[in-house]
This record gives sequence, structure tokens and C-alpha cells, in this order.
Amino acid sequence: MRNIFKDLKRRDHKRYLGGLDVFKYIGPGLLVTVGFIDPGNWASNFAAGSEFGYSLLWVVTLSTIMLIVLQHNVAHLGIVTGLCLSEAATKYTPSWVSRPILGTAVLASISTSLAEILGGAIALQMLFGIPIVWGSILTTVFVVVMLFTNSYKKIERSIIAFVSVIGLSFIYELFLVKIDWPLAIQGWVTPSFPHGSMLIIMSVLGAVVMPHNLFLHSEVIQSHEYNKKDDASIRKVLKYELFDTLFSMIVGWAINSAMILLAAATFFKSGIQVEELQQAKSLLEPLLGSGAAVVFALALLMAGVSSTITSGMAAGSIFAGIFGESYHIKDSHSQVGVILSLGIALLLIFFIGNPFKGLLISQMILSIQLPFTVFLQVGLTSSRKVMGQYVNSKWSTFVLYAIAAVVTVLNIMLLVS
Repeated sequence: MRNIFKDLKRRDHKRYLGGLDVFKYIGPGLLVTVGFIDPGNWASNFAAGSEFGYSLLWVVTLSTIMLIVLQHNVAHLGIVTGLCLSEAATKYTPSWVSRPILGTAVLASISTSLAEILGGAIALQMLFGIPIVWGSILTTVFVVVMLFTNSYKKIERSIIAFVSVIGLSFIYELFLVKIDWPLAIQGWVTPSFPHGSMLIIMSVLGAVVMPHNLFLHSEVIQSHEYNKKDDASIRKVLKYELFDTLFSMIVGWAINSAMILLAAATFFKSGIQVEELQQAKSLLEPLLGSGAAVVFALALLMAGVSSTITSGMAAGSIFAGIFGESYHIKDSHSQVGVILSLGIALLLIFFIGNPFKGLLISQMILSIQLPFTVFLQVGLTSSRKVMGQYVNSKWSTFVLYAIAAVVTVLNIMLLVS
């Protein structure tokens, strides 16, 4: 017993688990997570749940598994090389390969920003009756102010708060509905392709596995100065980054699943097909009460604002990377990328007649660009010249190329359907 008390007084104990260290590494994953619980996801998930019930939940499961593998792999690139995906592509691939892919990635970020801004505008219309165009302008202005005045860490804290609000909102709403859990579990693990579902499947896939998020994760991982020079530090960071990615992606999977569950348990059960998010709020009111409808609109506003911030950051990172630079909001190339993405997206909103359809199509565009980004990423992380001793194993390379092939096949199925 005396020896135990003596041991308790020692201050030189070796740290085995480093449990508190985990919290230093949480942030980049959640910043990326908000990208796949954005308004485009809301549109895709509510369309999936209201039209096909629980049967398309498997798409969220498959997409999340794919996303975990891809996000960890691209963060791996950022940690080991100290370069984001766009910088690495510019440095290590011929311009005739990198420029077209990075150019389409900028277009994908514009498509993403369009969905995010629209979502914020729809939420403002739900809450305050503000017209879509003015709501879009207000959302864009607020995001630009946030991006140009806040540091990474301030933005991370804001977005973690936003994700928490969104998650709690759906937990609250799920308690108000009766879920058919056996059917839901079957939907999560059993692939099915109901007639007329390919557009929705590709929208859900594009809304979860978003190309701009791959660029963003490889960039944001460096804001924490994760890239280390010694082998022990790199391996430690990779371990904690995997935890951050797993935790964040599971949070995203749960929120996306909750949207489909809510739509299936309310709208599909009542034979109502959701064709606009405003309709979803108004229909929720008599079914679940006014409290649920307001919570829905507030969560959508949080999702719209936070995801617009991340899409702007991603565009800045991609554009700066074309010139061999990392993202920094005070740098002119990063600023041009942000303004291009948000500005063109805002301009396009003036010509969109059906906002809900615009959200769905924007997500489909992301899924079409995705294979190009994934093949680029895997090519880089499978190169010993780029990654050195941390190059992908043969098994990892096979899995990553298989993911790219699955996305490509689903795109072809969409085009021929």
C-alpha cells in the first residue's frame, strides 16, 4: 500500500493513451462534415425519403464508407507532403492533366456554393418571408464577411457549433415520429434501385461524397500544422486524424440518415412527395407541430451558412493550388477563388426558376466530377515520388480505385437511364 501512495506522487509516468490529445485533432473532420449535411443533402434526402421511403438509406451508408476512405487518404496526403490536393496536382502532374481536373473542380465548387446559398435563402424565406433572391444576397454577404475576417480556428469553432445545432434538431424531430426500425435497418444494408430512382441516388451520392471536400480536407489539415518531419510524429498525427475522420463522418451519416428517416416516417407514409424544402416545413407543421417546423428552418439556416463557408474555402484552396500556393484568405489567388465560387453561384440563382430542382441537379453535377478528383487523388497517394514511405499499400490502392470505379459506373447508369 505504501508503494502505491509513493507511485501516486510521481510525476514522470509514461503516457500511454494520450486521451486528451484527441481533442487537439478534432476540427478538420467536422469542418468537412458540414459539407455533406448541406442544403443539397437536405433536398436529396427529403426527396429520397418522401418518394422511396426507407429503401435508399443504403446510399447514405455506402457513400459514408466511401467518404471515410477517401477523406482519410487525402488528409494523409496533406499531412505527409504539406501540400493540399490542388498544390500536389500542380506540382506532380503535367499541366494537361492537372489544369482540366482542377478547372472542373472549381466548377463543382460553384455548383456546391449555389446549393449552399440557396439553402440559406430558403431558410430565411421560411423564417422571415424574405424572397429567395434577397435571402441569397444576405447569405452570401454574411459568408464573405465571415471568410474575410475570421481565422481557421474561429471558423472551425463556429461550424462545430452549427453542426451541433443541426444534429440536435434532428434528434428532437426523430423523437416526434414513429420510425419503422426493422424496415430502416433493412434499407441501410440492402441496395435497391426502385424505378425512377437513379437521379435521386446520384444526388444523394454527390451530396455526400463531394469533390470540393477532398480538396478542403487536404488543405485544412495543414491549418493545425499537422505535417511533421519525423516519422514518429507523422504516424501519431495519422492515427489521431483517422479518429477525427471516423467520428466526423459517422456524425454526418447519422444526420443524413435522420433526414431520410424523418421524410419516410412523415411524407412517404402519408403518400406525399416533397418537391421543395418550403413544402417540407409547411407539411411538418400539422404532422409534428409548429415547434418542429421552426427547428427545421433554423437547422437549415445553420447548414446553409456553414456549408457556404466551407465551399468558399474549398474554391479558394483549389484556385490557389493551381498557382502552387496554399489557401490564405489574405492572398489574392485565394480571394479570387472564393469570390469566383460565391459570386457566380449567386448570379446563377437569379436565373433559377425551381430552387428545389436546382439543389438536386447541383448535387448530380458533383457526382459527375467526383471520379476525376478521386482518380487524381489516388494517383498522387499511390506515387512513391509524392508520398515516400507513406505511399498507399497495394490493398489501399485497389480499394480507392474500386471506389472511383463504382462512382463512374453509377454515373454511366444515370446517363443511360
